[in-house]
Amino acid sequence: MSSEHLVVAIDGPSGSGKSSVSKAVARELGVGYLDTGAMYRALTWWCLEEGVDLDDRAAVAQAARDLPLEMGTDPAQPAVRVSGREINDDIRTTRVSEVVSKVATNTDVRPVLQQLQRDLISQVARETGGVVAEGRDITTVVAPDADVRILLTASEEARLRRRSKELHGHAEDHAVEATRDQVVRRDRDDSTVSDFTEAAEGVTLVDTSDLDFQQSVQAVIDVVERARQQA
Repeated sequence: MSSEHLVVAIDGPSGSGKSSVSKAVARELGVGYLDTGAMYRALTWWCLEEGVDLDDRAAVAQAARDLPLEMGTDPAQPAVRVSGREINDDIRTTRVSEVVSKVATNTDVRPVLQQLQRDLISQVARETGGVVAEGRDITTVVAPDADVRILLTASEEARLRRRSKELHGHAEDHAVEATRDQVVRRDRDDSTVSDFTEAAEGVTLVDTSDLDFQQSVQAVIDVVERARQQA
């Protein structure tokens, strides 16, 4: 490995399973976990709470610099706190999901949060012996020197089905359609500032379309183990 502590960077589109798989992989490896997407959601939630106009790019960027954010990095319970308040559920509401792309595509915001992500990756890796960091731009912009870089993807159909089960408890046609906007539109919006649909050079593609959860976790573990053996 190129670094003293294991750093695994995982990118992927909405519904690819990257959050649940990344947490399971971190638990399996016995290292910390960082959900960078939750950081954009936390900032979005805070802006809404503070009355910051999400269309005011400079104001949102200033909010990113001021954000009193604490990221839990235990994969078993990765709590997100702002001003000491736990907001795990708040940042997953439709209210936040519908507008988070306004924050995530703000090119004044991204460098602020990306630097914070780099700092957290280094901190968590030192404290726990390693880290699995997941989100967008992790393999290419935030942690291009990570020991293991993976693009976790799945077909649109599989991603819609998974997100529907997560949000609605089932994947009936009407639930899938209700989920489509959150998944497809957000990916389309985010792709204007981040490339998470194709694996960059040196990034391993893991397609989970036809894999169940445990198989997806094992596929990522296998990539990590191969990298360790080659090192």
